[in-house]
Amino acid sequence: MNKKQHKLYVALLLFAMITPCLTWAQKKELSQARTYIKSGKDFDKAEQLMTDLLKKDSASRDNKKVYQTWFEAVQKQYSAANDRLYLKQKQDTAAFFELTQRLFSVAEKLDSIDMRPDKKGRIDLEFRHKHAELLNDYRSNLYNGGSYFIRKNDFKKAYSMLESYIDCAHQPLFTSLRYDSTDLRMPEAAYWTAFCGYKMHDPVLTLRYRNLALRDSSKASFTLMYVAEARLWMNDNELYLKTLEEGFVRYPQFHYFFPRLIDQYTREGQLEKALAAADSALAVNDSSELFLFAKGTMLLRLERWKECIEFSQKLIQINDTLAEPHFNAGIAFLNIADKMTNPKEKKQRKAAYQQAQTYMERYRQLAPKEKNKWAPALYRIYLNLNLGRQFDEIDKLLKSM
Repeated sequence: MNKKQHKLYVALLLFAMITPCLTWAQKKELSQARTYIKSGKDFDKAEQLMTDLLKKDSASRDNKKVYQTWFEAVQKQYSAANDRLYLKQKQDTAAFFELTQRLFSVAEKLDSIDMRPDKKGRIDLEFRHKHAELLNDYRSNLYNGGSYFIRKNDFKKAYSMLESYIDCAHQPLFTSLRYDSTDLRMPEAAYWTAFCGYKMHDPVLTLRYRNLALRDSSKASFTLMYVAEARLWMNDNELYLKTLEEGFVRYPQFHYFFPRLIDQYTREGQLEKALAAADSALAVNDSSELFLFAKGTMLLRLERWKECIEFSQKLIQINDTLAEPHFNAGIAFLNIADKMTNPKEKKQRKAAYQQAQTYMERYRQLAPKEKNKWAPALYRIYLNLNLGRQFDEIDKLLKSM
């Protein structure tokens, strides 16, 4: 026997010696855990024995008895905690919900082993029916746990709880219960995952269950808002814009979609699309200050000055304390006046400058800090109207800026 063969022989001999020890240790710890469970106390110690056994003994990871003992230890802790809560005794609520989630996790691990075929290809599901029936009664506490952690602003734990609730629909353990079609709360749970993902500023988590969340029609407007924000965080401008468009079509008066849609169209130079969106919005609510302002601004950008003045005046009639429609009307009149170069239009030109003066001075009153906007405009107006005192004041102001 050469040196290499000798080393291999020694290794095999050691393995043969160790294996029975591990099997004996496995039996010993299982027995001790069962004793803890039967005693009606120290359930946490029974669980610890099983989790330690799974860490140090790879052979235990395929042993259904280990997982079933672990499951019973957690179930006993859950039942005891539930009783304390019911009796209004001292109990950590967060720990109770974490026990709920752990119970599902252990049962799903056991089920994955339980469903393995034997050497002859046969599958004997020893625990599935019993565990599915039992856990179905507990499942609402996964949802309740999510709600609890949301109220505590622990969005990471809340997300995890709600994901466990949703994931039951995809676990073989619960196939017979058909949660996808029977559980009407699934879309709401998915909505709250989107909310938690949004709060954590995590686009992947926000988007994970978006399609299911959108089935909750009462919150779909908010779901689309979270989806849009997630697309923006991912710098996916195409899908961001598509989400804004969908949101606006479905919820034209929801506060989020319209202003961002207009802004996005403007950034991309699609002013006609922005104007069309404003028209669609006004068809829904023709007295909305936001919609009227958007239309007036788009008309100004498109150099449709007379129409800009018309819509700005409509808005001013509704609320004359808004600054920006005065600015839009003032600039529109100023541009109209500047374009009148024919001497025959002298009177009309002066009248346009005077109109521009009225609106721009009112804008100055309403937005005194916006010097960069009203000062250059008033400079042009006073210059063309030969208003020396006003011109000197503005000229001095511009030189000091």
